[in-house]
Amino acid sequence: MDRMAPTDQGGRRRELTLIVRAYCHLCDEMRAAVLPLAEAAGCPVHEIDVDTDPALEARWGERVPVLLGGARELCHYRVDRAALSAWLGSL
Repeated sequence: MDRMAPTDQGGRRRELTLIVRAYCHLCDEMRAAVLPLAEAAGCPVHEIDVDTDPALEARWGERVPVLLGGARELCHYRVDRAALSAWLGSL
């Protein structure tokens, strides 16, 4: 049985967004740290390659990887386990 994606109090689906780029070792490290925690919480992770979207590249540039919880930046470069755990705990 598939678990339903978590929702906020308004019933909107909650997910994490990981903004990455190809050939980025920090992106690989953040992905490896985030995915097991998100999976355990039943929270989907949507990945976006920053280099495929000029607007994202202009906004985030060299600041990737970036982990977003909804529209809120949780961390960049390295996973902030406390911020991620708090966000996942609020689901």
